Amino acid sequence: MIWWIVLAAVAALGAIPVGLYFAYDADGFRGRLILGPIRYTLFPQRKKEKKEETPESEQKPQKKAEPQPTPEKAAPKPPQPPKPKPEEKTKRGGSYRDFLPLIRLGLDFLGDMRRKIRVKRLRLHLVLAGDDPCDLAVNYGRALAAVKGLTAQLERVFVIQSRNVNVECDFAADQTRITAEIDVRITLGRLLALTAVYGVRGLKEYWNLKKKRKGGAENESETSQHAGNNHPKNP
Repeated sequence: MIWWIVLAAVAALGAIPVGLYFAYDADGFRGRLILGPIRYTLFPQRKKEKKEETPESEQKPQKKAEPQPTPEKAAPKPPQPPKPKPEEKTKRGGSYRDFLPLIRLGLDFLGDMRRKIRVKRLRLHLVLAGDDPCDLAVNYGRALAAVKGLTAQLERVFVIQSRNVNVECDFAADQTRITAEIDVRITLGRLLALTAVYGVRGLKEYWNLKKKRKGGAENESETSQHAGNNHPKNP
């Protein structure tokens, strides 16, 4: 019975949604971190309330400081030549072949991550402004093509559950305005599983790279010793 309760608790924790929410409108940018029912505001941050200053009448009277004797001015030191700056040693770059496995690992992680991510809500409302109807029509066609292309790319990468994309024209508006909103989610279980799998793979690649570099350093020291022994001695 206890095992069933533990499994149910683990399954419930794994189903907790984790995500990010970003929005932009006339009020500016907004961002929140989502962890189940908890919403943590990333920006804009709340302004701290200023403490009320006590009036001067309520402040305690301060004692007048006694006049202190002025210290004698020291004689100015003679100018000294500037010290030379130490030369910075340029570090040698590592082999790109050793770095390639880490790049492949990162790309695999991003590929699996994007397939697990769900876009719960995507909203984009663009209102174009302009006095000239011809220019506004041309800009409308370009903006509509760009928005459709961006939406198609996002649908290839993510699973979008709710999408609302709209482009309009307003001849009476002073400037072009945009309203955007995106809500990205992933379950805690999927996130922990991806982190565990790729964390283990990353540690393996790190240890393999460390062993390889250690073996290369030992081989270089051995070759230098052999070169020193084979060097002809002066009579």
